[in-house]
Amino acid sequence: MAEEDSKDFNAMLHDSKDMPKFQIITDPKSIEKYGGSKMYFAPPIAYDKVMKRVPYGKVVTVGTIRDYFAKQNGADFTEPITAGIFVSIAAWASHQRTEEETPYWRTLKANGELNPKYPGGISAQKEKLMSEGHVILQKGRKNIKYYVKDYGAVLFELEVPDTK
Repeated sequence: MAEEDSKDFNAMLHDSKDMPKFQIITDPKSIEKYGGSKMYFAPPIAYDKVMKRVPYGKVVTVGTIRDYFAKQNGADFTEPITAGIFVSIAAWASHQRTEEETPYWRTLKANGELNPKYPGGISAQKEKLMSEGHVILQKGRKNIKYYVKDYGAVLFELEVPDTK
C-alpha cells in the first residue's frame, strides 16, 4: 500500500463495501483452481475480528482465514485478492489505533511467509514473531523471503461452529 500515513485505515476497516456477498463464477479454469463456483467476499472488519482471535505464540495464514470464511458461509472459496488487501487494512488500522490492538503480525502469507506490506515491513513482523518464540528462516539469494519455521506446528485452528 502506498502513502499509509495519509490514509484512515480504521475508516476503511469499517467500510463494508456492500459485503458480505456471494458471486457465482463461470470461468472453468477458476472453478477448477478454487474447487467450485460459489465465491464469498468477507468485509474488512471480519478479517480484523478473526486476526484478533489468534493467541500469543500461534499463527494463522490468510488462506486459513479464507477457508474458514468459505466453510462458515457455505461457499466454495473466499475471494483471494480482497482477502490480502483486507488483511493489510486490518494491520494498518491496528497500527493507527492506540487501543484494541490486532496482533496482525501473527497472520502470515501462504507457507508461513512474512508479509512485507505490514507496518514496519519484514523487520517489524520478524521482531514481534521472534519475541513470541518463533524462529524465522530466510530463503532465497536475490528474491529474499522470510518464513516462520515449522509454522504448521503452531497454526491456530479456526473452528467453524456446527450449525446442525
